[in-house]
Amino acid sequence: MSDTPLRMNADQYVSERFNQYQDWYDKKAVKMKSNYLRMRVLSVIGGALVPALINIPYHPRLVGVPVIQAVVTVISLSVVISVSLETVYHYREQWKNYRSTEQLIVHEKYLFQTRVGRYRDLSQDDAFRVFVERIEDAVAAENAATLNTMTTASETLASWSSPTARTESPSSEYPFRHDSLQKPGAERTGEKPTDESD
Repeated sequence: MSDTPLRMNADQYVSERFNQYQDWYDKKAVKMKSNYLRMRVLSVIGGALVPALINIPYHPRLVGVPVIQAVVTVISLSVVISVSLETVYHYREQWKNYRSTEQLIVHEKYLFQTRVGRYRDLSQDDAFRVFVERIEDAVAAENAATLNTMTTASETLASWSSPTARTESPSSEYPFRHDSLQKPGAERTGEKPTDESD
């Protein structure tokens, strides 16, 4: 049996790992953007409707309940919940983070394939090594940023449920790993990457 370690070539890396990363980041960016825009639209429309409804002079009742007052209350609660969820889960930050990472690794792929920029004077092996290092570093940086965001969210929820609860620094401990943070190519866990449908 040969003692030579198995190595991935550039085509294998791109097809088996890089493409998974790109697809995963694209799907997550689309999902986070959709969540963020839904929250913003609800907040804007609700904020515009409430003062308009309050100023309606007609006050109908349904089973003794003022209809307009009930509608205003529901809309106001929806706006507060929407704004609060965005504050906790940072959909906008996650959207920007996923999309910027996806664009970064695609840009790096084109530099590598066309042998320009940092890859201009490198041999095939050296260029491939630099390419892999930069892709994996970008993924690691994104993972750390997302974990920091989700840790902040968990600490915010904990502080709401227990104002006196002790919180740790996001950089020192990650209290949980959200299911949505499972990355493609997760051979450490032996699981295939999965993603919720948009």
